[in-house]
Amino acid sequence: MTIEVYGIKNCDTMKKTFQFLDEKDLAYTFVDYKKYAPSEALIRKFLEKIPLDELVNRRGTTYRKLSDEEKALTQQVETAVAVLSERSSMIKRPIIVFPDGEIVAGFDSAAIVAKASAG
Repeated sequence: MTIEVYGIKNCDTMKKTFQFLDEKDLAYTFVDYKKYAPSEALIRKFLEKIPLDELVNRRGTTYRKLSDEEKALTQQVETAVAVLSERSSMIKRPIIVFPDGEIVAGFDSAAIVAKASAG
């Protein structure tokens, strides 16, 4: 079973995620948003399994630098998808997709282990 891990390689949370996955001997494929910008289709795939509020990283610098009008665009799926595709650093990290299609957004070791064991 190989899981897909999406994020930005140099992010501290991603480094913690890689270390955790390696320690648990979980096979994964990493997709770096800086090399492969997430398509709108990929973001919609994420949104089929998790709500928009879980996908948008509102704590990060990129989000905080947005104008109020731009922040408002991240409140509705119809407009948020394009914003997240253009500004991938606003996507919560990591996004982990399991072979059964289930998703964990953010580093949650218990959820990762539970979903890995279920698959």
